[in-house]
Amino acid sequence: MKTLLLSAALVVTVSPVARAQNADAIIDRAVAAYAALNSMRAEFRQTLTNPLTGSTQTTSGVIVRKKPNLLSINFESGDRVAADGSTLWLYLPSSTPGQVVRIPYTGRNALAVDPAQEFLDSPRSRFTVSASGTATVGGRPTHAVTLTPKRSNSGFTSAQIWIDDNDSSIRQFDVETSNGLKRHVVITSFSANPTLSRLSFRFSVPKGTKIVDQTTATQF
Repeated sequence: MKTLLLSAALVVTVSPVARAQNADAIIDRAVAAYAALNSMRAEFRQTLTNPLTGSTQTTSGVIVRKKPNLLSINFESGDRVAADGSTLWLYLPSSTPGQVVRIPYTGRNALAVDPAQEFLDSPRSRFTVSASGTATVGGRPTHAVTLTPKRSNSGFTSAQIWIDDNDSSIRQFDVETSNGLKRHVVITSFSANPTLSRLSFRFSVPKGTKIVDQTTATQF
C-alpha cells in the first residue's frame, strides 16, 4: 500500500481571523504557524483512492516532529518513516516487505515525505494559490485554499488544504497526483510543542531486513 507521509497540523496561538480572507492571507498565516512551531505530535486518518483499480484504503497513524531535523511517522499498518538527525529511514513492509531504504538526511528530503513542509515551504513562489471557500472540519471553522504547482516536477497536480480560522493549523487536505491517485487526510488530534525525547526518532533495522541505500527520497 502506498503511504502518504504526513506532517501534521502546525499550530501557534493567533487571533481569530475574519470570515472573508483572500488566498494569500490564508496561506501566509499557515506559513507563520509552521515556522513558529518547535515540536509537535499529531494523529491522522488517511484515505487513498486509486481510480485505475477502483480500490480505496484507509489507515491511521501518528507523527512527531522536532526542529531542526527529527521526524517519526508510524502507521497502523507497520510502515514507518524516521529521520534521526543524520539519516532518513523508509520502512514500508505493507508495500515493499523485507527492505528498508536508507538516505542521507539533508532537511530538504522532508519535501518528499512530509506534505506539510511541501505545502508551506515558500508556497507563493511555488504554487498558484486560490481561495476555495469555507468548511467546518472536526467542529472547527476553516478556510480552504487550492495549490496548483507552477512547475511540472511537483509531487502532485493539485492540493486543497483547510486552514483553521483560530490557530492557523492544517486540519485537512486532499492531494491528487499525476497518475490519478487521490489522498484525503484528516488531522484527528494535535499537540503543539510537546516535550519529545530523541528516542522517539530512533530507528532500529528489523532483523533479516535488507538495507537499500539511496541518495534522494521520492514521494510515494
